[in-house]
Amino acid sequence: MTELEQRRKAVSAALASRKIDALLVTSLANVRYLTGFAGSNAAVLATSSDTHFFTDPRYGTDASRQVTCKVHVAKKPLTDAVAGILKRNRLKRIGFEPAWLNIEQHEKLKKRLPPGASLHATDGIVEELRMVKSVTEIEQIRRSVQANSDAYYKTLGRVRLGMRERDVAAELDYQMRVHGAEKSAFDTIVAAGARSALPHAHPTDRRLEANELLLIDMGAFVDGYASDMTRVSFLGFPPKRIRTLYRAVAEAQQAAIGAVRAGVTASRVDGVAREVLKRHELERAFVHSTGHGLGLEIHEGPRIGRKEKTKLRAGMVITIEPGAYIEGLGGVRIEDTVLVTERGCEVLTPTSKEFVNL
Repeated sequence: MTELEQRRKAVSAALASRKIDALLVTSLANVRYLTGFAGSNAAVLATSSDTHFFTDPRYGTDASRQVTCKVHVAKKPLTDAVAGILKRNRLKRIGFEPAWLNIEQHEKLKKRLPPGASLHATDGIVEELRMVKSVTEIEQIRRSVQANSDAYYKTLGRVRLGMRERDVAAELDYQMRVHGAEKSAFDTIVAAGARSALPHAHPTDRRLEANELLLIDMGAFVDGYASDMTRVSFLGFPPKRIRTLYRAVAEAQQAAIGAVRAGVTASRVDGVAREVLKRHELERAFVHSTGHGLGLEIHEGPRIGRKEKTKLRAGMVITIEPGAYIEGLGGVRIEDTVLVTERGCEVLTPTSKEFVNL
């Protein structure tokens, strides 16, 4: 049995516990996880005995070659084709992903259901499986992490005073592709000077100046799998206040990484980072969660936050990214992609965390 077949079997086995006869999967990331298909229009209907794949004629040839479950190429809306299978198989309780089926699609499908059938919001079945990565997935993430790091080093060697933030971001995106990525995993963040205090700053035409921070947050998609990394450098020699800020965040990140292992709650990892920053009187400067899972999407479960009770499991791949942001001065965030193991974790990001002076 292939890995894709094992995933589909696991979804089918989970239907009974949710008291549904079938699950309609419309999240494209979930569709890819179950079938390997990476097109822009597709759906999967999983039942206790079969899995049906739906797409339109643009992808008919690709689907016939790639997808190993039952393929339906529909010239009409996919929901119409799905309804036909529901009627043919006399399926009654149909689960759907509420975050991924819009109101229009929901209403159209509802109108075409066979007599006695009903729709039920059912989330988390596929996402729960996706949280723990297989050996194959981990290797794909390793390649993504390496491409991301290579692109960062190549770009950093080309950074010069007077460059715009946009110029740096464009070079990072270009270098990601040069090093094997199909695209960036999100809009690359480049923020200089006081703008580095904006956790999700968009690159602007602002030019790099001497004696200021440069924050870069970047990620790559390689073979469909994401990586995520943040590094901070300084354009000149950093003053004591900046060096102290960097050391505090680095200490918090290392402490959080040290807390990662199977069986620990996500909230505990987040709490460890916050405890360190509190000792440095920076707890109020840390305004986001400590991390998140990644894989087929740049943000997926588990979330590493204050109230997250999910217990980490070996095979999860998460980010650890505490930060501290001081308006008018700047911000520091240090982020690695980390693999959870039974006894700890493996930091997959190979990039040095030395505070570089450019």
